[in-house]
Amino acid sequence: MEALRCFCVCSLLLLKVSTGFGDLRCPENVSMDSLNTRYVLRWDWPHETAINQTVTFTTQYILEYRSRKANYEQYWTSVCVNVLEHHCDFSGAELHYNGLFLLRVRANTSQQSSSWVQISFCPDEQAALGPPSSVKLSSVKGDLEIIFTDPLSSTNQSMKTLLEDKLSYLIQYWRRSEEPQKAKVLETNNNLVMLTELDRQTWYCVRVQSRDVFYNKSSVYSDTQCTRTEGQMPYWEIFLYVLIGLLLFFLLVLLYFCFYKMFTLLKNTFCPDIQLPDHIQELLFSESKKPQLLSPEYPESVCEPLVLVRTELDAVAVDEHSNAGEEDSSTHSRHGSGDSGVYSTEEDSSHRSTTHTDLQMSSQKHRVELHDGTLLELCA
Repeated sequence: MEALRCFCVCSLLLLKVSTGFGDLRCPENVSMDSLNTRYVLRWDWPHETAINQTVTFTTQYILEYRSRKANYEQYWTSVCVNVLEHHCDFSGAELHYNGLFLLRVRANTSQQSSSWVQISFCPDEQAALGPPSSVKLSSVKGDLEIIFTDPLSSTNQSMKTLLEDKLSYLIQYWRRSEEPQKAKVLETNNNLVMLTELDRQTWYCVRVQSRDVFYNKSSVYSDTQCTRTEGQMPYWEIFLYVLIGLLLFFLLVLLYFCFYKMFTLLKNTFCPDIQLPDHIQELLFSESKKPQLLSPEYPESVCEPLVLVRTELDAVAVDEHSNAGEEDSSTHSRHGSGDSGVYSTEEDSSHRSTTHTDLQMSSQKHRVELHDGTLLELCA
């Protein structure tokens, strides 16, 4: 029992040592990303398996038939050596488009290397085909002329030469007002196509797809391009445009009158057209801040003239006027009765006193007005 226990402990220790210092993990998910003749080999690698170690990668390729020879290792060609990236570009390698190749990759550290991971690759079968490198669309006498160039390889060579004339094109065209799903289809081997029997003065859209007839491969469609055909516009379209123009015109006229009435109503409400008389405007907008008398256009309608006389009466003249009145009263009293004469004399004296008092009050009143300023007119 003691020996069995010792054997188990030793086995566990050997397992831990082999796990910690075993072979380096191999790259995973190795695949080829290709378009025409652009080939990029990609892979994944778990970094947590090599802590505190710098891991690089090496890739190689070989023709498949050479791998069957006994000394095939000498025919491998390296493309990327000790690179840190998880991809390698094979576009510059001599991978013939119609050939069959074996590609492999491994991980490396300063102390060890992992096992090789190998895949097979046949470009003409597996490489994706690209769309036409350019598409030009133009209108010629009511028809559409489409000119497109072949997809190009990594060396700017036409893919048609590599496909040995197995390259064709699928053209879709439709009215721009419609959906692409309703497009018409035309297949051709030429690089120039004329689309006929199209509606005049109509927008059409076109896109082109490359196709490998032998391997039944198709590219994505090129960018959609649209243009308008030439020719006379259809009569129904002319009538439609005229009708739309008339409707817009009447709509604008209606809106104009509606806004005009609204504006007039607001203007009459907040800014009436009634104007103040000129003399009031002159008073309101005058620069002088002193109060001014109104000067109406027809002053005689509100004023009446007042003729001023000298108000300073001579005291002697007043006394003479009083004496003359007394004499006249005495003469008149002598011709009457005694009682009436007494009454007349008292009445004349009272009259003279009243007249003299009125003249003095009037004289004082006009004297004050003349002291303030002589007025030629007295306004009511």
